[in-house]
Amino acid sequence: MTSELNTSSEPHTSPTSSAPPVSPTPHNAKRFIIGIAAIAALGGALFGYDTGVISGALPFMEAHFGLTSLGEGIITSALLIGAAFGSLAGGRMSDKLGRRAALLWAGAVFIGGAVAVALAPTIVFMVAARFVLGLAVGSASVITPPYLSEIAPPHIRGRLVSFNSLMIVSGQLLAYLINAVLARWEAWRWMLGLAALPAVALFVGLFFLPDTPRWYISKGRTEQAAKVLRRTLPAEEAEGELGLIGQARAMEADARRGVWQELRTPWVRRILLIGVGLAIVQQITGVNAVIYFAPKILESTGLGTNVAITATIAVGAISVIATAIGMSLIDKVGRRPMLLTGLSGMTVSLALLGASFHLPKSTGVSCLVLVLMVLYMGFMQATLNTGVWLLLAEMFPLTVRGLAMGATVFVMWLANFTVALAFPVLLDAAGASVTFWLFGLMCVLSLLFCKRYAPETKGMALEDLEHELRRAGRGDGGEEART
Repeated sequence: MTSELNTSSEPHTSPTSSAPPVSPTPHNAKRFIIGIAAIAALGGALFGYDTGVISGALPFMEAHFGLTSLGEGIITSALLIGAAFGSLAGGRMSDKLGRRAALLWAGAVFIGGAVAVALAPTIVFMVAARFVLGLAVGSASVITPPYLSEIAPPHIRGRLVSFNSLMIVSGQLLAYLINAVLARWEAWRWMLGLAALPAVALFVGLFFLPDTPRWYISKGRTEQAAKVLRRTLPAEEAEGELGLIGQARAMEADARRGVWQELRTPWVRRILLIGVGLAIVQQITGVNAVIYFAPKILESTGLGTNVAITATIAVGAISVIATAIGMSLIDKVGRRPMLLTGLSGMTVSLALLGASFHLPKSTGVSCLVLVLMVLYMGFMQATLNTGVWLLLAEMFPLTVRGLAMGATVFVMWLANFTVALAFPVLLDAAGASVTFWLFGLMCVLSLLFCKRYAPETKGMALEDLEHELRRAGRGDGGEEART
């Protein structure tokens, strides 16, 4: 068996399953699925708002608390280290309590965390409150994509899971808009506290949602699973899908392994390591340095604080547009081609961005820097961000899905934490040019990783995908590994 993964964009169906042909989703089912996605993805919107709002609040917090560059990094990254631990807790809770119950817990913490951050009287209290808020952000980030992937029909799964990515960047855009409006009054506490409103909507809305068929079956609640499937699939396909999920679950039960033992299985461990690699790739290529510190970057070119905060709206707007484009393409083009195209575009954008800081400061150079940041974010959000979240939601077997997703997102948030903590210090010490060229180098290394290891999952039922990954990891039939 080679370590090379199959690069074909054509789906491979397992010989042990007979997935029915794709049929149009009934109108009532579409409305049901859209309603689920709209409520569940509020977790993504809160993820985006709480990570994006700090960019506008930070300049005023710096003056209020007398922050140094290191202090800025600590306050920014406190949420991220909380999110790392929240992702571990969220993954385990989603397996034990259910995807819906775990999201309810996250919604409650979102509400309390937003209020605490807005009222923080001291730096220490702010750091602690941001950490607590991060627990909710991390939990939502690890629960929402599997929830949507498990409840979506295969032919729209990519678009539905990617809707969560759209909600993340929409939350960031909303944060940038609110920052721009409130900046004239330096009302940074209101910037932070307004996150409580969508958190309440998420918490209340979840009481009206079911859990996923796959989680119900994992707990032996077959009738509830069937009821949900009949609301998301044509009647003639629901029973077949129920059988496929039950078959996959029975195979796992026969193995009589615990979750941790299952992770020691070579093919599962290999998939987990690829997931960890993809999580790191998403972070070390610089996206969150732009999201968290865009006003600081623009201020370094000579713009005033309020103008820089307002200009950041362009970053949020292109993120939403690009993610919508990515959603429309990912089920047609495939996951791998989009990752490779995006990383190539990001490399070129960052190389030009680094070079632009060697030009004399002027309004024209400030506009050029903004345009290149927007170009970079367009490539990133349309391809890498959309593709990585989708792959992580798809590629793990049901038995370990919550734990494996939690572990990979834990690593993702740790990488995010490292970048957020180091970026303002590195920017001051080495300059913007060197900093962005370093991110460009990370894009090149990430491109090589994705070309060799990123799987293609387009159009495959989760159960067929699991069989294919299992066979690839074991090298059945002496074929080239397919993942």
